[in-house]
Amino acid sequence: MKHYFNPISRGITTDWMLKELGAQHQQIIIDFTVDDNNLSALRKINPMEKLPVLVDGGVVVTEVAAICAYLADKFPEKGLAPEIGSIERAAYYRYLFIAGNTIEPALSLAAAGIEHPDPKSAGWGDLPRVLSTVEAMTPETGWALGEKFTAADVVFGGLLDFSMVSNLIDASPKVAAYVARIRERPFYRETHGALIKVIGEE
Repeated sequence: MKHYFNPISRGITTDWMLKELGAQHQQIIIDFTVDDNNLSALRKINPMEKLPVLVDGGVVVTEVAAICAYLADKFPEKGLAPEIGSIERAAYYRYLFIAGNTIEPALSLAAAGIEHPDPKSAGWGDLPRVLSTVEAMTPETGWALGEKFTAADVVFGGLLDFSMVSNLIDASPKVAAYVARIRERPFYRETHGALIKVIGEE
């Protein structure tokens, strides 16, 4: 597998996922300031020219949640996803996909000082409802699906962590405590060096 990556990008989340799995792969660093062969290869496989991208043989996977879901199912013995067909998959999918589909768009618009003219027609609604949803979905203890850490925590927790570091949200005590648990994971600390410096934990 090849992982197209930059340490200051959303690729830190998929890098973290790969480390949690212990998955053997080739890390390909993309420097967008240099028009080299790596950047040319990225343009061919992902016309969005965005990171991360995972290439597994002839399969190309983009988007953080999709990559994490793909990897969790590729390595089921690692236990980072509920069993396929289980009832737990419903909540698992919700945590995976609400992060990029709903939470991030709302936070990005708010950070830019933009308000959708008709929030009811937007898939992410408005910021107050998004923040209420984050609060409701954040676990009081443990992890998103209970006592077992999964890819849902990598994606959902990872976004909340980034949002706190970037001052996109004013985290409640419950959200802050959940993110603190995320930050204690060894592979989080191994892959999030730049963010750790920002939050002053190094």
